[in-house]
Amino acid sequence: MKKALLAVFFLLSFINMHPLCVSAQETFPENGVQDKRPGLFVFTNATIVVSAGNVIKKGTLLVRKGKIEAVGANVRIPEGAVIRNLEGKFIYPSLIDLYTSYGLPPREQSRRNWNAPPQFLSEKRGAYGWNEAIRPEYAAREHFSVDGAEAEKLRKLGFGAVLSHNKDGIARGSSVFVTLGQERDNKELIKEEAATHYSFNKGSSGNDYPTSLMGAIALLRQTWYDADWYEAGGSEEASNLSLEAFQKNKTLPCFFEAADVLDILRADHVGDEFQVQFIFRGNGDSYQRLELVKASNGALVVPLDFPEAFDLEDPYDARHVSLAQMKHWELAPFNPARLEAAGLRFALTSEGAEKDFWKNLRKAVSCGLSKEQALRSLTEVPAGLIGMEAQLGTLEEGKLANFIITSSELFDEDNVIYENWVRGNRYQVNDLDFPDIRGVYELQVNGVPEMEMTVSGSPVDPEIQIKAGSEEAKGVFSRTGDLFSLLVNLEEAAGGTLRLNGLIAGHNSSGNAPSGQGPLKLEGQATLPGGETAAWSAMRTGDAEDAKAEKEKDETGPRSPGAVIYPFLAYGREEPPRQEKVLIRNATVWTNEAEGILENADVLVANGKIAAVGQGLNAGGAKVIDAGGKHLTPGIVDEHSHIAATRGINEAGQAVSSEVRIGDVINSEDIDIYRQLAGGVTTSHILHGSANPIGGQTQLIKLRWGMGPEALKFEGADGFIKFALGENVKQSNWGDNQTTRFPQTRMGVEQVMMDASQRAREYEKARADGGNVRRDLELDALVEILNDERFITCHSYVQSEIAMLMQVADSMDFRVNTFTHILEGYKVADKMKAHGAAGSTFSDWWAYKMEVKDAIPYNAAIMHKMGILTGINSDDAEMARRLNQEAAKAVKYGGLSEEEALKLVTLNPAKMLHIDDRVGSIKAGKDADLVIWTENPLSIYARVEKTFVDGIAYYDAAQDSLMRQEVRKERVRLTREMLNVKHNGGKTRKPAPEKKVYYHCEDVFDEFKD
Repeated sequence: MKKALLAVFFLLSFINMHPLCVSAQETFPENGVQDKRPGLFVFTNATIVVSAGNVIKKGTLLVRKGKIEAVGANVRIPEGAVIRNLEGKFIYPSLIDLYTSYGLPPREQSRRNWNAPPQFLSEKRGAYGWNEAIRPEYAAREHFSVDGAEAEKLRKLGFGAVLSHNKDGIARGSSVFVTLGQERDNKELIKEEAATHYSFNKGSSGNDYPTSLMGAIALLRQTWYDADWYEAGGSEEASNLSLEAFQKNKTLPCFFEAADVLDILRADHVGDEFQVQFIFRGNGDSYQRLELVKASNGALVVPLDFPEAFDLEDPYDARHVSLAQMKHWELAPFNPARLEAAGLRFALTSEGAEKDFWKNLRKAVSCGLSKEQALRSLTEVPAGLIGMEAQLGTLEEGKLANFIITSSELFDEDNVIYENWVRGNRYQVNDLDFPDIRGVYELQVNGVPEMEMTVSGSPVDPEIQIKAGSEEAKGVFSRTGDLFSLLVNLEEAAGGTLRLNGLIAGHNSSGNAPSGQGPLKLEGQATLPGGETAAWSAMRTGDAEDAKAEKEKDETGPRSPGAVIYPFLAYGREEPPRQEKVLIRNATVWTNEAEGILENADVLVANGKIAAVGQGLNAGGAKVIDAGGKHLTPGIVDEHSHIAATRGINEAGQAVSSEVRIGDVINSEDIDIYRQLAGGVTTSHILHGSANPIGGQTQLIKLRWGMGPEALKFEGADGFIKFALGENVKQSNWGDNQTTRFPQTRMGVEQVMMDASQRAREYEKARADGGNVRRDLELDALVEILNDERFITCHSYVQSEIAMLMQVADSMDFRVNTFTHILEGYKVADKMKAHGAAGSTFSDWWAYKMEVKDAIPYNAAIMHKMGILTGINSDDAEMARRLNQEAAKAVKYGGLSEEEALKLVTLNPAKMLHIDDRVGSIKAGKDADLVIWTENPLSIYARVEKTFVDGIAYYDAAQDSLMRQEVRKERVRLTREMLNVKHNGGKTRKPAPEKKVYYHCEDVFDEFKD
């Protein structure tokens, strides 16, 4: 046994020592003689930043065969090494970017357009999945190829390694981690499958589905379940390479591209469902909901593409810029600092800011990001996020020799990157004696009057300003080492564009001429506007004034930013309003209970609930609101709304879309929440649109202005779903090419609903019987309907279709909870009553399409008098602000009492939504969702004075007046800041109208159309 072990020991020793048995031996044939150079380099006397906070003065770095062999203050220098004395220079780890598509083919162009017929299934050849937006089979390693030009750009910025993935689709496949050298592809590849990537954008997919954000979320969730089912042997009849790859990729670090901060929260919910922690590529706005982002526990990849200031010189143009846009311009540079202060783990990426990367990074540092964290976020953090910390991220023994040599500290304004070493190979970025040519020069061109040239800005990418008499112009400058070219247009002085080519004549590394040779001089040959050539020269006479001013500005520190407000738009607040104990005294109280309307009554609110209703109540330390001469009503409940949703209200890609959920796309930053509070609305039922016979799951919300998406949701409420009948679902008005999606007739609509119900029954039975039954999110929702766990609200107009759906429901043993719109409800009220359906209608809409030609304004009153639970809804963001007036029309058209009319928008819709135990009337124990009106709430003169939700005054007319003033002041302040940027020569952009999308039932947008 001992002999055997000894033999193994000698064998291993031989393998370790023998030159032909090392792990890095080459399989490619050599065309020529062997190159046995050891690749041994020693860098001495440098300030070596091993990692953030670990700095070695007068240190030595030893590199052998592409790896760091030693680093320290007393490193023994081996014989045969190439020694570089870097006295006065700095060495840093090369930077790492985790969000690129470096070395991969360009993204495919989308084949989708508005005129194309529907595409239901993938047209990709091979045994792949049904939807082209799900492409986990894409392996970047199979497509990667070194891109010399792009690698050079990244190396100039200081990057030595990048993670590269295909930025296309919802499930994007695996990425590759590579170094940025110029060797063969296989030599630059570090990790073949480094991570997997997701988004909510279907990209170039030709499939119709999904057309909405909620559809993208549902598709990703369904794919996750399908992959688990497939791995468990779910399909014995067909192969699916997409699901195989999806399942395999789940073991890799998972990156998620978020379009905004709310997308981070949405993606986190998906991750929580499947026990996956995403790394989020944010959009630079995480500071807007920082606490919620922190609660996700996810690391971030943060871009530095800060927005440019708007050109607000023209006050009419300025109207197109929202307060949110203005504040984001100011606060975006503070985003990294706020992430650091909150303790989040984040990497930085150059994506979107390649041209201004260092400028923006230094701006982030000036806005509070520590230099240590900035360095970590570009080296150690990205390496750690993909499990590559053993090879990169710091300058420690055994790691790849990826490092940069700089003139000074990395984040100094005047720092110059000289060299970027990648795997021990040197790539020159600038000469070590790189001259700083900034300053003021006397410029002389034969045949042109004498001019003054000012060179300012960055030493690497300076700005050139030429002054000739009263004429001033900016020059376009490019440089390679000591050679450079300059273009400047001087119409008065030169008659057109001067093209100057030349070199830097005398200098040293400090930017001055060598001792005894006089000031820095530039000289060369000029091409005049007429094509003639002439000699030119420029003698340095002093420092640039703006460079001095910039240094003085830096010494004052960053400017103080405005506050973050919640939500991040006009009328947002720095702090949410507080829940208080309140006594509303002497009001006319519309109780919607047996007590009816109480005169001079009091309502006590405590802990978000109605504590008591009566007269002469004891305040008991409560804040007292004198409501004498005013009216107090329950908050308005809108049964049919489309506010507070984002990127599509219809998932129109399929006839049955019960798998999608409005709750996934709640937009807490929608100004309509605030506007409708001002109209007395406290609860809104956010519905899917009417593009499908069976649409998506709805979401009930309370209008808690300023809270995040999840906090808006009405806790504990029953689930509902949207069905639809009529023109929209059979695509009557969708265009001549939209004639292939079933159904195309009203008869087909009936069959879709019958078939869906039957499939749901069979699915439920199969699941109950056990076995590996595929989890189907679409059928899950339908099973809930059949089991009275989810309830139907159905878009409806024509009596024949209304009767048809009730017949289908009776035959399949489910019930329609509510018919919405129901403008012919007066024709079928008896049938609705027998079925047990409620009706939520419009007050007096008619004649806007053929389906409503028989609509009458008496509809609501007739249904109510027939014993139908009746409500009036908005289906419109603007109408919801005056639902009190819509209810009043039932007094005129049908003779309802005022009390019964108010119930049409309060208690009755609350009953429809099964929340009347909490809202809809004023009764002790119910939620304190209350509205104080200046007049009778059914009057056109009535205005809302306060709107309470859970006892919190989310709208207060007096506070609103103050907030309007604050909004004006903030806009004036930010306008002044942006005008200063323009007047000081900074970059600006033209304002463009930011169009707000107002959704209605029939609206179908492909939110992902390129």
